[in-house]
Amino acid sequence: MADGQALDEVVTFTSDLIRIDTTNRGGGDCRERPAAEYAAARLAEAGLEPALLERTEGRTNVVARIEGTDPSADALLVHGHLDVVPAQAGEWSVHPFSGEIRDGVVWGRGAVDMKNMDAMILAVVRSWAREGVRPRRDVVIAFTADEEASAVDGSGYLADRHAALFEGCTEGIGESGAFTVHDGNGRQLYPLAAGERGTGWVKLTAHGRAAHGSRPNRENAVTRLAAAVTRIGAHEWPLRLTPTVRAALTELAALYGLDADLDDVDGLLEKLGPAARLVEATVRNSANPTMLEAGYKVNVIPGEAVAYVDGRYLPGHEDEFRATLDQLTGPDVNWEFHHHEVALQSPVDSPTYARMRAAVEEFAPEGHVVPYCMPGGTDAKQFSRLGITGYGFSPLKLPEGYDYGAMFHGVDERVPIEALHFGVRVLDRFLRTA
Repeated sequence: MADGQALDEVVTFTSDLIRIDTTNRGGGDCRERPAAEYAAARLAEAGLEPALLERTEGRTNVVARIEGTDPSADALLVHGHLDVVPAQAGEWSVHPFSGEIRDGVVWGRGAVDMKNMDAMILAVVRSWAREGVRPRRDVVIAFTADEEASAVDGSGYLADRHAALFEGCTEGIGESGAFTVHDGNGRQLYPLAAGERGTGWVKLTAHGRAAHGSRPNRENAVTRLAAAVTRIGAHEWPLRLTPTVRAALTELAALYGLDADLDDVDGLLEKLGPAARLVEATVRNSANPTMLEAGYKVNVIPGEAVAYVDGRYLPGHEDEFRATLDQLTGPDVNWEFHHHEVALQSPVDSPTYARMRAAVEEFAPEGHVVPYCMPGGTDAKQFSRLGITGYGFSPLKLPEGYDYGAMFHGVDERVPIEALHFGVRVLDRFLRTA
Protein backbone atom coordinates (compact mmCIF):
# COMPACT_ATOMS: atom_id res chain seq x y z
CA MET A 1 0.00 0.00 0.00
CA ALA A 2 1.14 3.55 -0.68
CA ASP A 3 3.07 4.91 2.31
CA GLY A 4 2.42 7.97 4.46
CA GLN A 5 4.89 10.03 2.49
CA ALA A 6 2.85 9.41 -0.65
CA LEU A 7 -0.23 10.80 1.11
CA ASP A 8 1.68 13.94 2.02
CA GLU A 9 3.24 14.29 -1.41
CA VAL A 10 -0.03 14.07 -3.33
CA VAL A 11 -1.27 17.16 -1.49
CA THR A 12 2.00 19.04 -2.03
CA PHE A 13 2.19 18.09 -5.70
CA THR A 14 -1.43 19.08 -6.36
CA SER A 15 -0.86 22.48 -4.78
CA ASP A 16 2.48 23.01 -6.52
CA LEU A 17 1.07 22.13 -9.95
CA ILE A 18 -1.90 24.46 -9.48
CA ARG A 19 0.50 27.32 -8.74
CA ILE A 20 2.12 26.75 -12.14
CA ASP A 21 -0.24 28.62 -14.45
CA THR A 22 -0.82 26.45 -17.52
CA THR A 23 -3.92 28.23 -18.81
CA ASN A 24 -4.88 27.04 -22.28
CA ARG A 25 -6.76 29.85 -24.03
CA GLY A 26 -6.85 28.01 -27.34
CA GLY A 27 -5.14 28.90 -30.58
CA GLY A 28 -1.77 27.84 -29.17
CA ASP A 29 -1.88 30.32 -26.29
CA CYS A 30 -0.48 28.14 -23.51
CA ARG A 31 2.87 27.10 -22.05
CA GLU A 32 2.94 23.78 -20.20
CA ARG A 33 6.73 23.49 -20.02
CA PRO A 34 7.18 24.64 -16.36
CA ALA A 35 4.65 22.04 -15.19
CA ALA A 36 6.22 19.41 -17.43
CA GLU A 37 9.65 20.14 -15.98
CA TYR A 38 8.21 19.89 -12.46
CA ALA A 39 6.65 16.48 -13.19
CA ALA A 40 9.77 15.23 -14.96
CA ALA A 41 11.93 16.21 -11.99
CA ARG A 42 9.71 14.28 -9.59
CA LEU A 43 9.89 11.23 -11.87
CA ALA A 44 13.67 11.51 -12.20
CA GLU A 45 13.95 11.59 -8.40
CA ALA A 46 12.17 8.23 -8.46
CA GLY A 47 14.83 6.77 -10.75
CA LEU A 48 12.95 7.06 -14.03
CA GLU A 49 14.22 8.63 -17.25
CA PRO A 50 11.43 10.93 -18.46
CA ALA A 51 11.50 12.34 -21.99
CA LEU A 52 10.33 15.91 -22.58
CA LEU A 53 8.77 16.23 -26.02
CA GLU A 54 7.47 19.28 -27.90
CA ARG A 55 5.79 19.88 -31.23
CA THR A 56 5.73 23.61 -30.47
CA GLU A 57 8.15 25.43 -28.21
CA GLY A 58 6.84 25.54 -24.65
CA ARG A 59 4.04 23.02 -25.30
CA THR A 60 5.77 20.20 -23.46
CA ASN A 61 4.78 16.58 -22.88
CA VAL A 62 6.44 14.10 -20.51
CA VAL A 63 6.69 10.34 -21.11
CA ALA A 64 8.41 7.72 -18.94
CA ARG A 65 8.24 3.93 -18.69
CA ILE A 66 8.33 1.70 -15.61
CA GLU A 67 9.51 -1.77 -16.50
CA GLY A 68 7.26 -4.59 -15.29
CA THR A 69 8.17 -8.02 -13.98
CA ASP A 70 6.43 -9.92 -16.80
CA PRO A 71 8.02 -9.14 -20.19
CA SER A 72 5.25 -11.06 -21.97
CA ALA A 73 2.47 -8.88 -20.54
CA ASP A 74 0.92 -6.01 -22.47
CA ALA A 75 1.85 -2.54 -21.24
CA LEU A 76 -0.55 -0.11 -19.57
CA LEU A 77 -0.70 3.63 -20.29
CA VAL A 78 -1.43 6.00 -17.38
CA HIS A 79 -2.01 9.57 -18.57
CA GLY A 80 -3.03 13.01 -17.35
CA HIS A 81 -2.97 16.47 -18.92
CA LEU A 82 -1.06 19.48 -17.61
CA ASP A 83 -3.07 22.35 -19.11
CA VAL A 84 -6.14 23.97 -17.59
CA VAL A 85 -8.95 26.20 -18.82
CA PRO A 86 -8.93 29.95 -18.04
CA ALA A 87 -10.12 31.32 -14.70
CA GLN A 88 -11.21 34.85 -13.80
CA ALA A 89 -9.65 35.65 -10.43
CA GLY A 90 -12.35 38.17 -9.51
CA GLU A 91 -15.00 35.43 -9.54
CA TRP A 92 -13.16 33.15 -7.10
CA SER A 93 -13.06 32.95 -3.28
CA VAL A 94 -9.31 32.37 -3.52
CA HIS A 95 -6.89 33.16 -6.31
CA PRO A 96 -7.32 30.37 -8.88
CA PHE A 97 -3.56 29.79 -9.13
CA SER A 98 -2.76 30.01 -5.42
CA GLY A 99 -2.93 26.28 -4.73
CA GLU A 100 -4.19 27.29 -1.28
CA ILE A 101 -4.68 24.51 1.25
CA ARG A 102 -7.47 25.46 3.66
CA ASP A 103 -9.89 23.52 5.86
CA GLY A 104 -8.74 20.19 4.46
CA VAL A 105 -9.21 21.26 0.85
CA VAL A 106 -6.81 22.17 -1.99
CA TRP A 107 -8.13 25.12 -4.01
CA GLY A 108 -7.37 26.26 -7.53
CA ARG A 109 -7.75 25.76 -11.25
CA GLY A 110 -6.82 22.15 -12.03
CA ALA A 111 -7.65 20.77 -8.58
CA VAL A 112 -10.01 18.32 -10.30
CA ASP A 113 -9.30 18.86 -14.01
CA MET A 114 -6.78 17.34 -13.69
CA LYS A 115 -3.66 18.19 -11.73
CA ASN A 116 -4.97 16.08 -8.86
CA MET A 117 -4.56 12.94 -10.98
CA ASP A 118 -1.15 14.10 -12.16
CA ALA A 119 -0.15 14.43 -8.50
CA MET A 120 -1.57 10.99 -7.66
CA ILE A 121 0.48 9.40 -10.42
CA LEU A 122 3.66 11.09 -9.19
CA ALA A 123 2.99 10.14 -5.57
CA VAL A 124 2.37 6.47 -6.42
CA VAL A 125 5.42 6.16 -8.65
CA ARG A 126 7.68 7.69 -5.99
CA SER A 127 6.19 5.42 -3.32
CA TRP A 128 7.05 2.42 -5.46
CA ALA A 129 10.62 3.65 -5.84
CA ARG A 130 11.01 3.86 -2.04
CA GLU A 131 9.58 0.36 -1.58
CA GLY A 132 11.30 -1.23 -4.56
CA VAL A 133 7.92 -2.15 -6.10
CA ARG A 134 7.62 -3.15 -9.75
CA PRO A 135 4.29 -3.68 -11.46
CA ARG A 136 3.46 -6.90 -13.30
CA ARG A 137 3.20 -5.16 -16.68
CA ASP A 138 5.13 -2.20 -18.05
CA VAL A 139 3.49 1.09 -17.06
CA VAL A 140 3.94 4.05 -19.38
CA ILE A 141 3.39 7.44 -17.73
CA ALA A 142 2.35 10.37 -19.96
CA PHE A 143 1.70 13.95 -18.92
CA THR A 144 0.28 15.81 -21.89
CA ALA A 145 -0.13 19.34 -23.21
CA ASP A 146 -3.12 20.85 -25.02
CA GLU A 147 -5.92 18.53 -23.86
CA GLU A 148 -8.16 21.53 -23.20
CA ALA A 149 -8.00 22.55 -26.87
CA SER A 150 -7.30 20.36 -29.90
CA ALA A 151 -4.60 18.09 -28.37
CA VAL A 152 -2.54 18.75 -31.50
CA ASP A 153 0.45 19.71 -29.32
CA GLY A 154 -0.26 16.97 -26.80
CA SER A 155 -1.60 13.45 -27.11
CA GLY A 156 -2.20 13.88 -30.84
CA TYR A 157 1.45 14.76 -31.36
CA LEU A 158 2.62 11.89 -29.16
CA ALA A 159 0.43 9.37 -30.97
CA ASP A 160 1.44 10.59 -34.42
CA ARG A 161 5.15 11.26 -33.90
CA HIS A 162 6.27 9.20 -30.89
CA ALA A 163 4.31 5.97 -31.14
CA ALA A 164 7.42 3.94 -30.25
CA LEU A 165 7.29 5.26 -26.69
CA PHE A 166 3.96 3.47 -26.26
CA GLU A 167 5.06 0.15 -27.70
CA GLY A 168 3.13 -2.73 -26.19
CA CYS A 169 0.42 -0.54 -24.66
CA THR A 170 -2.99 -2.09 -25.23
CA GLU A 171 -4.99 -0.33 -22.51
CA GLY A 172 -4.87 3.02 -20.79
CA ILE A 173 -6.42 4.86 -17.86
CA GLY A 174 -6.95 8.59 -17.59
CA GLU A 175 -9.42 11.31 -16.79
CA SER A 176 -12.78 11.14 -15.04
CA GLY A 177 -13.90 7.91 -13.45
CA ALA A 178 -14.16 6.22 -10.01
CA PHE A 179 -15.42 9.37 -8.27
CA THR A 180 -18.18 9.38 -5.67
CA VAL A 181 -21.71 10.27 -6.71
CA HIS A 182 -24.18 10.62 -3.82
CA ASP A 183 -27.70 9.82 -4.97
CA GLY A 184 -29.48 11.67 -2.13
CA ASN A 185 -30.81 8.41 -0.70
CA GLY A 186 -27.71 7.24 1.13
CA ARG A 187 -26.13 5.35 -1.75
CA GLN A 188 -22.65 6.08 -3.05
CA LEU A 189 -22.06 5.35 -6.73
CA TYR A 190 -18.64 5.09 -8.39
CA PRO A 191 -18.90 5.36 -12.18
CA LEU A 192 -16.01 3.77 -14.11
CA ALA A 193 -15.75 5.23 -17.60
CA ALA A 194 -15.72 2.73 -20.45
CA GLY A 195 -16.58 4.96 -23.38
CA GLU A 196 -16.75 8.51 -24.68
CA ARG A 197 -19.01 10.28 -27.10
CA GLY A 198 -17.24 11.52 -30.19
CA THR A 199 -16.42 15.19 -30.65
CA GLY A 200 -18.02 16.99 -33.57
CA TRP A 201 -17.47 20.73 -33.17
CA VAL A 202 -19.11 22.19 -36.24
CA LYS A 203 -18.72 25.46 -38.15
CA LEU A 204 -21.80 26.66 -40.02
CA THR A 205 -21.45 29.21 -42.82
CA ALA A 206 -24.33 30.99 -44.51
CA HIS A 207 -23.79 33.07 -47.65
CA GLY A 208 -26.14 35.66 -48.98
CA ARG A 209 -26.34 38.99 -50.78
CA ALA A 210 -24.68 41.90 -49.02
CA ALA A 211 -26.85 45.02 -49.09
CA HIS A 212 -28.06 48.13 -47.30
CA GLY A 213 -29.96 47.33 -44.13
CA SER A 214 -32.93 49.46 -45.16
CA ARG A 215 -33.74 47.43 -48.29
CA PRO A 216 -35.71 44.16 -48.54
CA ASN A 217 -33.37 41.16 -48.89
CA ARG A 218 -34.56 37.58 -49.24
CA GLU A 219 -30.94 36.40 -49.43
CA ASN A 220 -29.97 37.58 -45.95
CA ALA A 221 -27.08 35.44 -44.64
CA VAL A 222 -27.95 36.24 -41.01
CA THR A 223 -31.55 35.10 -41.47
CA ARG A 224 -30.45 31.91 -43.18
CA LEU A 225 -27.95 31.15 -40.45
CA ALA A 226 -30.42 31.93 -37.66
CA ALA A 227 -32.96 29.55 -39.16
CA ALA A 228 -30.42 26.73 -39.33
CA VAL A 229 -29.21 27.37 -35.77
CA THR A 230 -32.79 27.33 -34.52
CA ARG A 231 -33.50 24.01 -36.24
CA ILE A 232 -30.36 22.46 -34.76
CA GLY A 233 -31.06 23.77 -31.27
CA ALA A 234 -34.65 22.50 -31.33
CA HIS A 235 -33.94 19.09 -32.81
CA GLU A 236 -34.94 16.07 -30.69
CA TRP A 237 -32.30 13.42 -31.24
CA PRO A 238 -33.53 9.82 -31.17
CA LEU A 239 -32.66 7.39 -28.39
CA ARG A 240 -29.59 5.25 -29.05
CA LEU A 241 -28.17 2.78 -26.50
CA THR A 242 -24.52 1.74 -26.70
CA PRO A 243 -23.25 -1.36 -24.87
CA THR A 244 -21.72 0.72 -22.06
CA VAL A 245 -24.89 2.74 -21.50
CA ARG A 246 -27.03 -0.38 -21.72
CA ALA A 247 -24.84 -1.99 -19.03
CA ALA A 248 -25.07 1.16 -16.90
CA LEU A 249 -28.87 1.23 -17.08
CA THR A 250 -29.11 -2.48 -16.33
CA GLU A 251 -26.86 -2.24 -13.25
CA LEU A 252 -28.52 0.92 -11.95
CA ALA A 253 -31.98 -0.60 -12.37
CA ALA A 254 -30.90 -3.67 -10.40
CA LEU A 255 -29.37 -1.52 -7.67
CA TYR A 256 -32.62 0.43 -7.26
CA GLY A 257 -34.87 -2.62 -7.57
CA LEU A 258 -36.39 -1.42 -10.84
CA ASP A 259 -37.41 -3.24 -13.99
CA ALA A 260 -34.69 -2.54 -16.57
CA ASP A 261 -37.21 -1.58 -19.25
CA LEU A 262 -34.93 -0.47 -22.04
CA ASP A 263 -37.94 0.07 -24.29
CA ASP A 264 -38.84 3.04 -22.08
CA VAL A 265 -35.48 4.55 -21.23
CA ASP A 266 -36.85 8.02 -20.50
CA GLY A 267 -39.29 6.50 -18.01
CA LEU A 268 -36.49 4.51 -16.38
CA LEU A 269 -34.34 7.63 -16.08
CA GLU A 270 -37.17 9.40 -14.25
CA LYS A 271 -37.36 6.56 -11.73
CA LEU A 272 -33.58 6.62 -11.13
CA GLY A 273 -33.71 10.14 -9.73
CA PRO A 274 -30.31 11.84 -9.24
CA ALA A 275 -28.49 8.70 -10.46
CA ALA A 276 -29.91 9.39 -13.92
CA ARG A 277 -27.35 12.17 -14.34
CA LEU A 278 -24.72 9.49 -14.98
CA VAL A 279 -26.59 8.32 -18.07
CA GLU A 280 -28.97 10.94 -19.43
CA ALA A 281 -26.37 12.83 -21.52
CA THR A 282 -25.23 9.66 -23.28
CA VAL A 283 -28.44 8.09 -24.55
CA ARG A 284 -28.52 10.39 -27.59
CA ASN A 285 -26.34 12.39 -29.91
CA SER A 286 -26.42 16.12 -29.22
CA ALA A 287 -25.72 19.44 -30.93
CA ASN A 288 -25.75 22.72 -29.01
CA PRO A 289 -25.21 26.06 -30.80
CA THR A 290 -22.59 28.04 -28.86
CA MET A 291 -21.18 30.91 -30.97
CA LEU A 292 -22.43 33.43 -33.57
CA GLU A 293 -20.39 35.73 -35.83
CA ALA A 294 -21.94 38.09 -38.36
CA GLY A 295 -21.85 41.64 -39.60
CA TYR A 296 -19.83 44.74 -38.87
CA LYS A 297 -22.41 47.56 -38.88
CA VAL A 298 -26.08 47.73 -37.97
CA ASN A 299 -27.21 49.16 -41.30
CA VAL A 300 -25.25 46.73 -43.48
CA ILE A 301 -26.56 43.24 -44.30
CA PRO A 302 -23.41 41.07 -44.42
CA GLY A 303 -22.74 38.61 -47.20
CA GLU A 304 -21.67 35.91 -44.76
CA ALA A 305 -22.65 34.72 -41.28
CA VAL A 306 -20.96 32.03 -39.17
CA ALA A 307 -22.00 29.93 -36.19
CA TYR A 308 -20.39 27.18 -34.15
CA VAL A 309 -22.08 24.14 -32.67
CA ASP A 310 -20.78 21.76 -29.99
CA GLY A 311 -21.77 18.39 -31.39
CA ARG A 312 -21.28 15.01 -29.71
CA TYR A 313 -22.12 11.60 -31.11
CA LEU A 314 -22.31 8.15 -29.60
CA PRO A 315 -20.08 5.25 -30.62
CA GLY A 316 -21.41 3.85 -33.88
CA HIS A 317 -23.60 6.87 -34.63
CA GLU A 318 -21.35 9.37 -36.40
CA ASP A 319 -23.01 8.70 -39.76
CA GLU A 320 -26.38 9.55 -38.24
CA PHE A 321 -24.92 12.76 -36.80
CA ARG A 322 -23.58 13.81 -40.20
CA ALA A 323 -26.80 12.99 -42.05
CA THR A 324 -28.89 14.87 -39.50
CA LEU A 325 -26.74 18.00 -39.81
CA ASP A 326 -27.06 17.82 -43.59
CA GLN A 327 -30.83 17.87 -43.15
CA LEU A 328 -31.01 20.53 -40.43
CA THR A 329 -28.66 23.05 -42.07
CA GLY A 330 -30.61 22.99 -45.32
CA PRO A 331 -29.60 24.22 -48.78
CA ASP A 332 -28.48 27.71 -47.79
CA VAL A 333 -25.99 26.85 -45.05
CA ASN A 334 -22.79 24.83 -45.35
CA TRP A 335 -21.24 22.96 -42.43
CA GLU A 336 -17.84 21.45 -41.72
CA PHE A 337 -16.05 19.99 -38.75
CA HIS A 338 -14.12 22.62 -36.82
CA HIS A 339 -12.73 19.84 -34.59
CA HIS A 340 -13.45 16.16 -35.00
CA GLU A 341 -12.53 13.16 -32.87
CA VAL A 342 -13.75 9.59 -32.68
CA ALA A 343 -16.19 8.11 -30.20
CA LEU A 344 -14.82 5.37 -27.95
CA GLN A 345 -16.25 2.12 -26.66
CA SER A 346 -14.39 -0.08 -24.15
CA PRO A 347 -15.46 -3.47 -22.74
CA VAL A 348 -16.88 -3.60 -19.22
CA ASP A 349 -16.21 -7.33 -18.94
CA SER A 350 -12.41 -7.11 -19.30
CA PRO A 351 -9.94 -8.21 -16.59
CA THR A 352 -8.69 -4.62 -16.35
CA TYR A 353 -12.17 -3.29 -15.70
CA ALA A 354 -12.66 -5.96 -13.02
CA ARG A 355 -9.39 -4.92 -11.34
CA MET A 356 -10.41 -1.26 -11.33
CA ARG A 357 -13.73 -2.23 -9.77
CA ALA A 358 -11.99 -4.35 -7.13
CA ALA A 359 -9.58 -1.54 -6.23
CA VAL A 360 -12.44 0.89 -5.63
CA GLU A 361 -14.46 -1.64 -3.65
CA GLU A 362 -11.50 -2.41 -1.38
CA PHE A 363 -11.33 1.19 -0.15
CA ALA A 364 -15.01 2.08 -0.56
CA PRO A 365 -16.84 -1.16 0.39
CA GLU A 366 -20.04 0.81 0.88
CA GLY A 367 -19.91 2.04 -2.71
CA HIS A 368 -21.53 0.68 -5.84
CA VAL A 369 -19.37 0.64 -8.98
CA VAL A 370 -21.30 1.14 -12.24
CA PRO A 371 -20.28 1.48 -15.91
CA TYR A 372 -20.21 4.97 -17.35
CA CYS A 373 -19.91 6.59 -20.78
CA MET A 374 -18.42 10.09 -20.68
CA PRO A 375 -20.52 12.71 -22.50
CA GLY A 376 -17.36 14.61 -23.48
CA GLY A 377 -13.87 13.55 -24.46
CA THR A 378 -10.34 13.05 -23.17
CA ASP A 379 -6.85 12.28 -24.46
CA ALA A 380 -7.97 8.66 -24.75
CA LYS A 381 -9.32 9.57 -28.19
CA GLN A 382 -5.88 10.39 -29.54
CA PHE A 383 -4.22 7.43 -27.86
CA SER A 384 -6.83 5.16 -29.44
CA ARG A 385 -4.99 5.75 -32.74
CA LEU A 386 -2.31 3.46 -31.31
CA GLY A 387 -4.82 0.71 -30.59
CA ILE A 388 -5.02 1.60 -26.89
CA THR A 389 -8.37 0.86 -25.24
CA GLY A 390 -9.12 3.71 -22.84
CA TYR A 391 -10.84 3.86 -19.47
CA GLY A 392 -11.62 6.83 -17.24
CA PHE A 393 -10.11 6.09 -13.82
CA SER A 394 -9.12 9.05 -11.62
CA PRO A 395 -10.38 7.85 -8.22
CA LEU A 396 -11.74 10.31 -5.65
CA LYS A 397 -13.88 9.69 -2.56
CA LEU A 398 -16.01 12.80 -2.26
CA PRO A 399 -18.26 14.04 0.55
CA GLU A 400 -21.99 14.53 0.16
CA GLY A 401 -22.82 17.95 -1.22
CA TYR A 402 -19.64 18.16 -3.29
CA ASP A 403 -20.66 18.71 -6.93
CA TYR A 404 -17.93 16.96 -8.89
CA GLY A 405 -19.29 17.97 -12.27
CA ALA A 406 -19.43 21.64 -11.29
CA MET A 407 -15.70 21.62 -10.52
CA PHE A 408 -14.83 21.03 -14.20
CA HIS A 409 -14.19 24.49 -15.69
CA GLY A 410 -16.14 26.02 -12.80
CA VAL A 411 -15.50 28.75 -10.24
CA ASP A 412 -13.85 27.78 -6.91
CA GLU A 413 -12.56 24.47 -8.24
CA ARG A 414 -11.22 22.46 -5.29
CA VAL A 415 -10.54 18.94 -4.05
CA PRO A 416 -10.63 17.55 -0.49
CA ILE A 417 -7.36 16.20 0.88
CA GLU A 418 -9.12 12.99 1.95
CA ALA A 419 -10.23 12.51 -1.66
CA LEU A 420 -6.61 12.74 -2.80
CA HIS A 421 -5.55 10.19 -0.17
CA PHE A 422 -8.28 7.81 -1.34
CA GLY A 423 -7.17 8.31 -4.93
CA VAL A 424 -3.56 7.44 -4.16
CA ARG A 425 -4.57 4.27 -2.30
CA VAL A 426 -6.94 3.09 -5.03
CA LEU A 427 -4.58 3.95 -7.88
CA ASP A 428 -1.72 2.19 -6.10
CA ARG A 429 -3.84 -0.91 -5.48
CA PHE A 430 -5.01 -1.08 -9.09
CA LEU A 431 -1.61 -0.51 -10.69
CA ARG A 432 0.05 -3.15 -8.52
CA THR A 433 -2.46 -5.75 -9.72
CA ALA A 434 -3.07 -4.51 -13.28
